Amino acid sequence: MTAPSRPFEPTNGVISWIDRRLPIFTVLHGALVAYPTPRNLNYWWSFGSLAGFMLVIQIVTGIVLVMHYTPHSLMAFESVEHIMRDVNYGWLLRYIHANGASFFFIVVYIHIFRGLYYGSYKGPRELLWMLGLVIFLLMMATAFMGYVLPWGQMSFWGATVITNLFGALPLIGEPLVELLWGGFSVDNPTLNRFFSLHYLLPFVIVGVVIMHIWTLHIPGSNNPLGIDVKGSQDQIDFHPYHTVKDVFMLSVLLLVFFAFVFYAPNFMGHPDNYIPANPMATPEHIVPEWYFLPFYAILRSVPDLIIMDAKLAGVLAMGASILLLFALPWLDRSPVRSGTFRPVMKWLYWVLLVDVVILGVVGAKVPDDTAFSIGSLGVTWLTVGQITTLYYFAYFLVALPLLSKFEKTAPLPESISEAVLAKNA
Repeated sequence: MTAPSRPFEPTNGVISWIDRRLPIFTVLHGALVAYPTPRNLNYWWSFGSLAGFMLVIQIVTGIVLVMHYTPHSLMAFESVEHIMRDVNYGWLLRYIHANGASFFFIVVYIHIFRGLYYGSYKGPRELLWMLGLVIFLLMMATAFMGYVLPWGQMSFWGATVITNLFGALPLIGEPLVELLWGGFSVDNPTLNRFFSLHYLLPFVIVGVVIMHIWTLHIPGSNNPLGIDVKGSQDQIDFHPYHTVKDVFMLSVLLLVFFAFVFYAPNFMGHPDNYIPANPMATPEHIVPEWYFLPFYAILRSVPDLIIMDAKLAGVLAMGASILLLFALPWLDRSPVRSGTFRPVMKWLYWVLLVDVVILGVVGAKVPDDTAFSIGSLGVTWLTVGQITTLYYFAYFLVALPLLSKFEKTAPLPESISEAVLAKNA
């Protein structure tokens, strides 16, 4: 494990007494203060800390909201309205919690794409990368279950559509759906199950985050150059040098976050969720929350295949779009980590980023509507989704393995300090 640059020397007698018996302050000092980090980390490395901050916000606001929420299909919607109208600052807590979920995903998506560009999934950080993906999967499950709790129209029908997808799995599909529902349709037992899991999973995420940070501290942080540190001249203490950056980025995040909370609190929500759930009235267009839209587009873009129908193929493709990220350390075998020194990979990466944004747009559209026209030929959103889905899989399964063998990379600097001094000069 990366050793702290200086030992912990308490000046307070009480802290010293506690630390001799339970060295919690020594551990925190080594992890958050004297933890040696590469001296060239930029602001993109602050998004890991920002994700931790958003997790705390979600847990704190969620605990308070639970005090006023009733997990029953006949009272859930009214209890949310009670929070908004009658509870002191309940509207503020709910808007912070609802928008906090979106900003949590924004921060984590940036964190993931930073790792993709700078090769943070490469050895010896493979397990670090996979634990991060586990956190992402737990976030998706938690967010989906939380979206159901207001028991509005989009909550109810979103739960119906998404849980029905598991029914496409052979053998286990139907029993799994009935287990999720707690019966034979989305109803009160479903709401109780989702409420219980939505409350539990954030604490599971905290446990995996601790493992994630622990795994990070063993090999140390990656850096924009993607090269290993060559000694103490390549490193600086985490505090105060990087905590200053983190505080600055947190200030920027909070400015944008509270601009949404106070001036556009429902911008990332859906208006149908302000209508009580009605099993007899289906919304015109059922869509999940925006952070699921790229995967939803992949789900809908897969056609019928010879060996399986479109529903099963779409479910498998959606699952594969996430699971293949676990295999990324072995798909990309290039000895160079950072995209800064990989000219072809760099351009393909930016195309991937645009591709994922387009997938998000496609997921919110009706598949048969016309996206754009080429002469007299209209191109539907379904066609756009199929093209972007194909590129998504081609990037990971074709481009990265081939580039690992044939890409000509730029020369790497000898050390971080050499590159930093050359840049300053």
